[in-house]
Amino acid sequence: MNIHPTAIVDPGAELDSSVNVGPYVIIEKGVKIGQETTIKPHTVITGPTTIGSGNLIGPFATIGAPPQDLKYKGEDTELVIGDNNQIREYVSIHRGTVTDKEITLLGNGNLLMGYVHIAHDCVIGNSVILANAATLAGHVQIEDHAIIGGLVAVHQFTRIGAYSYIGGLSGISRDVPPFIIVSGIRKQMRVSGINKIGLRRHGFDKETLKKLDKAYKIIFMSPNLLLKDALEQAAGEISDCEPVKQLIDFFHNSKQGVLRTVETAD
Repeated sequence: MNIHPTAIVDPGAELDSSVNVGPYVIIEKGVKIGQETTIKPHTVITGPTTIGSGNLIGPFATIGAPPQDLKYKGEDTELVIGDNNQIREYVSIHRGTVTDKEITLLGNGNLLMGYVHIAHDCVIGNSVILANAATLAGHVQIEDHAIIGGLVAVHQFTRIGAYSYIGGLSGISRDVPPFIIVSGIRKQMRVSGINKIGLRRHGFDKETLKKLDKAYKIIFMSPNLLLKDALEQAAGEISDCEPVKQLIDFFHNSKQGVLRTVETAD
């Protein structure tokens, strides 16, 4: 184990022998860190927190701090981080609260750029990118392969669908459907189409993209159809495509309401 002599590691912390700990790091009791994880200088990790293998945690990060919630009274809630994540400088990730899941979850292979904040009870999937200073309020869920632009603010309890792309400086207060590009601030949020470039990069074939595009036109570009009718029409006309089913189910399972306003030309 490579622990810099200026680092402070509580005897109650459990670190794999291959963990690297940089100068002036503080690791408190209740922290568990897996193989080949590197902790850069001045990071503070508070427990109960479990960190998997192959992670890089940048300098001045704050990991596993108590939630910023006035209802929190010191309960032993938890943060769990998976494997092979890049958590860059000044990122902050807080533990859960007893009023929700009691846990904040970060999956595998995610990139959290500088100054990203993940609040209590958030659930982040795999291969998600949060660009610089993206900020998640409590209870946010982000599905796999979503990309969140720089300086984006996401309202509490909001869901971000898989493979979606959110443009920088956006303010999100409603659920963002999977496979879609969106940008704007609250009432000015607009959907601008299927995330075709991102989907191609992840191996979606032409036929699937064609069916998603057809579903998009039915659901988002049919002003004379109520949402319920548009979803029924899309399900009836495109019944053999799992991503289309995933898109439709996302609407049915929404509690916040799903963003549906389409960007129009000036």
